[in-house]
Amino acid sequence: MLLSPAGVEALRTALTRTNFTAAGIAARLGPQATAAVARNDFRAALRATTDGDPLATLIRVFICEQTEPEPAVAAALAPLPIADALDAGLVERYRDGVRMGLDLEPYGDDWWVLADVPASARPGRSLHAEHVLGIGGATQTMIGAAVRRPVERALDLGTGSGVQALHLSTHARQVTATDVSPRALRFAATTAALNGQDWELLRGDMVAPVAGRRFDLVVSNPPFVVGPGATTHVYRDSGRVGDAISAELAAAAPGLLTEGGTMQYLANWVHVSGEDWGERVAGWFAGTGLDAWVVQREVADPMSYVDLWLTDVGEADPQRMADWLDWFDAHKVEAIGFGIVSLRRGGHDDPVLRVEDLRQRVEAPLGDRIATWFDRHDWLREQGTEGVLAARYRATDGLRLHQEATIGPEGWGVDRQVLTMPHGLRWTEEIDPLVLALVGGADGRLPLRDQLALLAAAHDVTVDELAEAAGPIVAHLVERGFVEPVRP
Repeated sequence: MLLSPAGVEALRTALTRTNFTAAGIAARLGPQATAAVARNDFRAALRATTDGDPLATLIRVFICEQTEPEPAVAAALAPLPIADALDAGLVERYRDGVRMGLDLEPYGDDWWVLADVPASARPGRSLHAEHVLGIGGATQTMIGAAVRRPVERALDLGTGSGVQALHLSTHARQVTATDVSPRALRFAATTAALNGQDWELLRGDMVAPVAGRRFDLVVSNPPFVVGPGATTHVYRDSGRVGDAISAELAAAAPGLLTEGGTMQYLANWVHVSGEDWGERVAGWFAGTGLDAWVVQREVADPMSYVDLWLTDVGEADPQRMADWLDWFDAHKVEAIGFGIVSLRRGGHDDPVLRVEDLRQRVEAPLGDRIATWFDRHDWLREQGTEGVLAARYRATDGLRLHQEATIGPEGWGVDRQVLTMPHGLRWTEEIDPLVLALVGGADGRLPLRDQLALLAAAHDVTVDELAEAAGPIVAHLVERGFVEPVRP
C-alpha cells in the first residue's frame, strides 16, 4: 500500500471527520459551484472555501488543485501526520505551501479513490510510465455497462486504481483483481483498505495470474489502445500489435467463466480498408461457444485517435505521431472503433452473436439493459417457435412511431414507417404494415397466434402462412425490446 495500515486508518478518520465526501463537498459548495467543478471551473468553489477550515482546505487542495499553507493542510489531514502524507506522495511541497501529490477523489456515497494526478493538472509534465488512472470517461463507461447482479466470485482484469473492483464489491462475495503494474496494485490496495474492502490482488499480465480459475463475472478496462505494439504507458499500451489485446481477451473468456458467467470489457478495433469491421470483430468469438454482443459506440479517424492518446499522456512528439500514423497507413487502417464487448457462457449449442454500430444511440447506464438482452435470448430459446406464437406481448413503454409520407392525387401515401426506442439502446426499426399491426395490437391481452388469426382473416391468408412470416419478426422485436412478453 501507499500508506501503512495505521496511516490508512488515520486518513479515513480525517476524511470522515471533515466530511470530505461527495455529499459533504456538494453541501458545502452548493449546486452551482458543484456543477462548475465538474467542468473544471473552480472559481465558485474557491470563493466558497476562503475561511480555511479543514473541509475547505481539502477541497482547495484535492478538488481545486491549489497550493495551501502547510499548517492548514496538516490540520486538515490530522490524525494522519503530514510527514506520512508527504512520504506517501499524497501531498507534496510546492513553492510556499503544499499541493496534492495524488488524486484523492471522493466518489459515490461514501467512497474514496486514490490515483495519480492527471496530465491536465500538471501542464508540461509527462506522465509516469506506470501512471495510475482515476475515474475517467472509459472508466465510467465500464462502470455503467457492467451487469450488477449478485455473484459469488468476480474478477477485475487490469484494475489500476481499483475503481471497477470497488463496484464489484457491492454485489460479489469475493473480488479478485489483477494488474501488470506493481505500482497500480499499491494504489488498488490503498483504495481497498481506505474503503474497508478486502480484495485478492494479483500481479501479472491480464489473465495470466488467474490461469485455471473461473469466475461468475469478469470486467476489464484493459490497455486497449491500438498501435504498433510499443509500450510507454502501461494503462494505455498492452504491448500487443494492433487490436490483438481485444481478440486475446475474447479467446481467454471461455476458460475464465463459470457456467452462466458473464465477461465484459472495453475494446478498440481497427477498420481496415476493404474489410467489413463487423465481420472481422465477429471472428474473435467464432468457436468460443459464448453468447456475444458487441456494441460500437464511437469511431475515430487515425489522426484524431493518435492526437487524443498523445495528449492524454502529455506527450507532444511529432516523430512519435508520424511513426504511429505510418503504422496505420501500412496496415490500411482507415478508422478505429471503440465499444463494449459482453460475453456469456450460456451453455448453448447455437450461441448468439451480434456486432452492431450504435453510435449516437446509446444512453448510459447499460448494465441492466445488457443483462435483460441476454435474458430475452434465453426466453426465446426456451419458448421455441410454438412458444413465441402462444405468448402474449405488450409494446414497451414510450415506443415511438415515425412516418414519412408523400401527398398525391388520392391524399397522403405513407412511404416509410420507423419504430424508435425512447431510451437505453435507442434502436430504430423500419417496419411494414404487418409489423405495425402486430405492435399496435400488442396490449397484453391476446396471444400472438390469435392476433395473427384476426389479421389472416382480414387479408385472406391462412394463419400458418402468416405465422411463418411473423414468428421470426416477433422474435426480433423481442430481442430488441420493442415488445415484451407478458409473463404468467
